[in-house]
Amino acid sequence: MLQACVTVHEAMLRTVALDMASSQTAREQFEKSRGMQATSSVETAAQAHAVTRLSAGFTLDQVVAEYRALRASVLRLWFSQPMADEPHAIEDMVRFNEAIDQALGESITSYGIAVETTRKLVLGVLGHDPRTPMTAALLGAEMLSRKGQLNERDRRIADQVAASVTRSRQIVTDLLDLAKANLGTGIPILKEPVDLSQVCHTLVEELRVSRPEITIVLKGGQQAFGQFDATRMGQVFSNLIANAFHHGDHARPITVTLTQGPEAVEFSVHNWGKPIAPDVVPHLFNLQARYSRLTSEHHEASGGLGLGLFIVGEIVARHGGAIDVESNSSSGTTFRISLPMA
Repeated sequence: MLQACVTVHEAMLRTVALDMASSQTAREQFEKSRGMQATSSVETAAQAHAVTRLSAGFTLDQVVAEYRALRASVLRLWFSQPMADEPHAIEDMVRFNEAIDQALGESITSYGIAVETTRKLVLGVLGHDPRTPMTAALLGAEMLSRKGQLNERDRRIADQVAASVTRSRQIVTDLLDLAKANLGTGIPILKEPVDLSQVCHTLVEELRVSRPEITIVLKGGQQAFGQFDATRMGQVFSNLIANAFHHGDHARPITVTLTQGPEAVEFSVHNWGKPIAPDVVPHLFNLQARYSRLTSEHHEASGGLGLGLFIVGEIVARHGGAIDVESNSSSGTTFRISLPMA
């Protein structure tokens, strides 16, 4: 490991020395000082340094600290030499610091890219691989639940296992969707002619049966024809109604409205309860912004409105639609979606 560190540092210092020995115009110095120098298709020593440090478990702070120590060591050696007083010494020192800063910038960028690539790959594996065993567990629990020989206690246990696996599978599905969105491919959407009122009615009835403690009032919904992905839109309806239940007043009903206009299908979910903080509302569908320092103080009001709403926003966007939120203590919380029919 020590030998590898010495080799990487030597390569970087040789690169710095070559940079200092090369001629540099005022324009090139200006661009370099602002990180505007031309990029190369060949991996630099600084980029290789970042990847090896990430593989060895170094944090970004530790990588930056290495450059700080390298710079300090070289400058101390420099000042101990007689040539430090020569006229060109200041110019050489400026060129040295420019080259180190350039290497540091390359290293930080390379480290960030490597971290992001690793994160996406891990998330993709996490979202995909566990689905098969979960499906097998769910089928087994459902088969046990339907067996006539079970007593009431065993049947409740089997039902609970099935419900827990179903919930876990939904979480994994959301993670897989998140991975696809982050990998740049986007959540896959397969549009076909469909009546969303049937999707909505079926989902509401399933929720009424599985969660009898939820009071859902369904308005409109006579028909809502258009080009949609029925499965994905069922996911949108389910996530929004589930959020309304988890964050609403259980003593008051959830109102679901589905109407078809001249050009778009309008869907909304309304619930009563503690409103979402106004400065959190603009970030509900952005995972990074939701957990920024700006919104960290509002975990109580919005802690559970995370991945599900991000997925909702992505699906709506992939349909060319729009989503907005209104939330206050006097009129409750309403999520509205508008989907073009074509």
